[in-house]
Amino acid sequence: MSFLFGSRASKTFKPKKHIPEGTHQYDLMKHAAATLGSGNLRSAVMLPEGEDLNEWVAVNTVDFFNQINMLYGTITEMCTDESCPVMSAGPKYEYHWADGQTVKKPIKCSAPKYIDYLMTWVQDQLDDETLFPSKIGVPFPRNFQSNAKTILKRLFRVYAHIYHQHFSEEFQLIERKELAPLQELIDKLTAKDR
Repeated sequence: MSFLFGSRASKTFKPKKHIPEGTHQYDLMKHAAATLGSGNLRSAVMLPEGEDLNEWVAVNTVDFFNQINMLYGTITEMCTDESCPVMSAGPKYEYHWADGQTVKKPIKCSAPKYIDYLMTWVQDQLDDETLFPSKIGVPFPRNFQSNAKTILKRLFRVYAHIYHQHFSEEFQLIERKELAPLQELIDKLTAKDR
């Protein structure tokens, strides 16, 4: 898979996008990492006072990409064309790939292929200085927020796929009987799925 360091057989994956130490983006990334451990998600994602919203979104988009890259790297041996012939997140959600450039009409493909297309596409977006400027003073494009939303939405699909197709099925960490105390809440939360 082109977006990962090494082949499918490699056990270690590293974040693809690096934010150089000593840059403003690096400081924002460190702030985000520090606040995520605070236990208060709302304060962790709040725009730090005096910071540019686009900078904050850009740094968090890069971080999300890196996290997904590493997480997916841990299950690549289980996520194959044979085990996941369709990119999906449970029986109700199926994703087809289109990037608007190379692939204009959405195509049905296996999860590994979709994720490879996606991660390569995101990497290209993040490396494009006209879309994700890394130099201080270089303005973000007018459509930056829209581009970031598309990237984040598509990356979230990888989380959804991992959870529905691998985590819940492969690991079965919680037995049904252990969910009994929360069954009423689970029923309310999943009522829309029925």
